[in-house]
Amino acid sequence: MAKAKEVKESLIEQLQAKGADVTLYRALIDDYMWFYQQFHQMQADIQKRGRTYTTVSAAGKDYEKNNPSVEEALKYSKQMVAILAALGLSTETVMPPADSKNAKQDDDERDL
Repeated sequence: MAKAKEVKESLIEQLQAKGADVTLYRALIDDYMWFYQQFHQMQADIQKRGRTYTTVSAAGKDYEKNNPSVEEALKYSKQMVAILAALGLSTETVMPPADSKNAKQDDDERDL
């Protein structure tokens, strides 16, 4: 799993490659990173307690309850996708890093 710092750096690189590295979009990246952290906290809770868990009612009886982290994780994920869309980032528009293997492969193909 990618580290938060790497994700943020990657998003900033994408802004720079698009010539859109301005305060407004940096703020959106900060928002994205907040949702990213919350999303991963929800995932950790789901791994720990599961999608459902047993709890005790006010009457003292055990019952199965849905883990609210499942719904919250979905909300965070949707908001992260919306932020990426607002930044104009998708698999079709992402700029490959200059030092990636793909860039080297493209250079090698040009030599043919």
